[in-house]
Amino acid sequence: MHQNLLHAISYFIDLSLEEKELIMKSFKFKSLKKKEQLCSLGSISKEVYFVKSGLLRLYYLHKGNEITAFLFSENLFASAFPSFLEQKPSEQVLEALENTEVFFISKDNLEQLYKDVPKFNIVTRKLAEQRFINAQRFFVSHLTQTPEERYRQFSQNFPDLIQRVPQHIIASFLGITPVSLSRIRNRKKKSV
Repeated sequence: MHQNLLHAISYFIDLSLEEKELIMKSFKFKSLKKKEQLCSLGSISKEVYFVKSGLLRLYYLHKGNEITAFLFSENLFASAFPSFLEQKPSEQVLEALENTEVFFISKDNLEQLYKDVPKFNIVTRKLAEQRFINAQRFFVSHLTQTPEERYRQFSQNFPDLIQRVPQHIIASFLGITPVSLSRIRNRKKKSV
């Protein structure tokens, strides 16, 4: 059952059988219904999730609008990380966009796992580095690319999400209006 999780971790570190068992004991399994929230606005994030199947969305609320910050599909780790790391009320919402299955680890169990499997620290460091790189690319794309270029890059990098994610959420993630996204998609269809 934990094979996807162990495979994702083994991308960063080699694991002994004992270490695999410790990791499997530390991560629990949960099934989520579409729209179920893992972290709500103002709550304190207590867990990190690994998406076994399904899709999670991290978003902010700004002047009554939902601004999508990130989409987590299969084999990605997810959380409202600022709240999780600082144990402060979250400014983000993490919810399931589809019926989703996740493995999760609590903050206390993660701290224990760092002691039991010290090299697991490498995994979280590498994940943090990747998050930083992704955030920088996202930021630069909003400064240097047109909305059409951002959509083209998104559709090339995440073709499966084009079909799975509602268009207004993709528009929010790309920093454009749903109407603008519709126009971009229509121009793209005409040019094919």
